[in-house]
Formats: sequence, C-alpha cells, structure tokens
Amino acid sequence: MHIAIAGNIGSGKTTLTKMLAKHYGWQPNFESVEFNPYLDDFYKDMERWSFNLQIYFLNKRFKDVVEISRSDKTIIQDRTIFEDARIFAPNLHDMGMMSDRDFENYSDLFELMMSLVKLPDLMIYIRSTIPNLIAQIQKRGREYEQSIRIDYLQGLGTRYEDWIKDYKGNLIIVDGDTVKFESNPADFRSITDRIDANLYGLFS
Repeated sequence: MHIAIAGNIGSGKTTLTKMLAKHYGWQPNFESVEFNPYLDDFYKDMERWSFNLQIYFLNKRFKDVVEISRSDKTIIQDRTIFEDARIFAPNLHDMGMMSDRDFENYSDLFELMMSLVKLPDLMIYIRSTIPNLIAQIQKRGREYEQSIRIDYLQGLGTRYEDWIKDYKGNLIIVDGDTVKFESNPADFRSITDRIDANLYGLFS
C-alpha cells in the first residue's frame, strides 16, 4: 500500500510519518530537504530559483512514486507529488515568483507524469493555521526557513484547502492545531484508530 502525508510547511508531516512508520512497521519515504541543492537559494531569492526548485522536487517525487508502485511493501510518504504541482508551483506563479513560460512548462511536465501515476491508497492531510505553522517552524529552527514570508505560507494554506476540498481519493484530515500527536499518546491513538477503521475496517 501507499500511504501519504500532506500538509503545509511546519504542519508536522515528517513527525507523523516517523511515528506511523514505527507504529505499523511501514517503510518511510521522507521529503528531501537537508540535501536539496536549491532550497537555501530559493528562500533568499524566490523569483530566481522557483523553477529550479520545483523541477527538482517534481523529479524527486516522480522517482519516489515509481519506486513505491514497484514495491511490495507498505510505504508511507512524507509529502506527495500532487502538492508540488497543485499547491507550491501555482502559488509561486500567482505571487509573480514564477514566469508564465516556466509555469506552463512545469505544468505540461506534471500532466505527463500524472498519466502514469495513481492516487495513494490513503492520504492523511494535516490541517494547520498560519500561527501554528509559524510556531512550529520557529521551534525546529531550520536557518533557511526563518526567512519564509507569511504571505507565502498563507497562499499555500489557501491552495491546500482548495485542493483537499476537491480531492477524490481516500482521505483522513487531522487538525494539527488541536491534535498533538507528537506529545499526547491519546491524540496519536485517535489517528491510528481512524487509520485502522479506514484501511482495515476496524472500529475503535
């Protein structure tokens, strides 16, 4: 099976991915952040590096999806290819940080990839407000994230909600503001109970 975790920057995707992988014995697939050759430059100059960054993510994510489709293991993925193309790239384009030419080129490539990709067996979306995201970003202290613009996060948040509203696959939504799965075992159990019911037909 392919399980995917979606959510804005700082919503807790990586943490939840690690916790669920450990709980179920699933194989985690993490977003490439620390070794991304464009991320630091992007946050310093979004307009210059937006296309390069998004192509890097699209390439990485497509490779991941192909590998997942060929695996006989249950894999839980930290962020999806859909978020890159439906949320991050259009947000940059709307902000004037990606040119029409680059965005059209990117979108054409994504649509070609989508003809070869199916939806995950389960999508888990962590919904979070901007103040909560900012607090989480500051807490984890990644230097390159400290310059993230609030309007950038807000634009992403709006696009996440629009995307998830029309999402056609199997979906669980977690309230990242109130469900403290990292620190509260009962909150984490509430998520696993929902996953069990969704995937295995078990009821808490």
